[in-house]
Amino acid sequence: MTDLIALKQANAKRWVAAKVTRDFAAVARRLVAPDAKARYSAVAAKTGVPWFAIAVIHERECSQSWHGSLAQGDPWDKVSIHVPAGRGPFNSWEAAAIDALVNCAPYAARNRDWSPSGTLTKLEEYNGLGYAARGRPSPYIWSGTDQYASGKYVRDGVYDPSVIDQQRGCAGLLRAMMVLDPTISFTATTSVPSAPGRPAPPAAPSFTSPAKGSIGAAIAAAIGALLSIFKRK
Repeated sequence: MTDLIALKQANAKRWVAAKVTRDFAAVARRLVAPDAKARYSAVAAKTGVPWFAIAVIHERECSQSWHGSLAQGDPWDKVSIHVPAGRGPFNSWEAAAIDALVNCAPYAARNRDWSPSGTLTKLEEYNGLGYAARGRPSPYIWSGTDQYASGKYVRDGVYDPSVIDQQRGCAGLLRAMMVLDPTISFTATTSVPSAPGRPAPPAAPSFTSPAKGSIGAAIAAAIGALLSIFKRK
């Protein structure tokens, strides 16, 4: 099993040290375009996953095709055949994207750490931890930077050490996007909205809202009774 803490530490060091070896600007401009950002932001509002993370997943999974699902690039209006298989059909790209982030591994909507290392590690989990298990930087993250040289899973479960990933990796894309859109920022934690159709979790007990049956609740009830007596006088 991959040590995610160690992977986060490795990705943090790579993020600081990485130098780009390819041009990311043209793809980054597509991803931060106002119409695209609006669609990513709508999904972000439903899942808690930052819009810029959704954008780079979309690019990696299907070259930003709005006909491809965020989960694996299959058409979202048909039942998916690639991992995760059996998803859909959906009524829209947004519905498919929400399903991918909320209901499919690695359940990105549950993530609380959207720092640079937390974001990159969750993106790596999204693609799969096969590279980390081999002790290799993931091209899904590092392709197009000096942190990656070669090696790629050419299809599910099949690794070829000589193949060089031709897509831009998420790290270089995020850096190029940050130059174009200064509103992009990383946070250590984010609030995660309720899954669609589910009520929000109850608030934690507090002095003003004590847990039912607790001593605090009994004291609050007694104070309430005294106040009602004073009000009647």
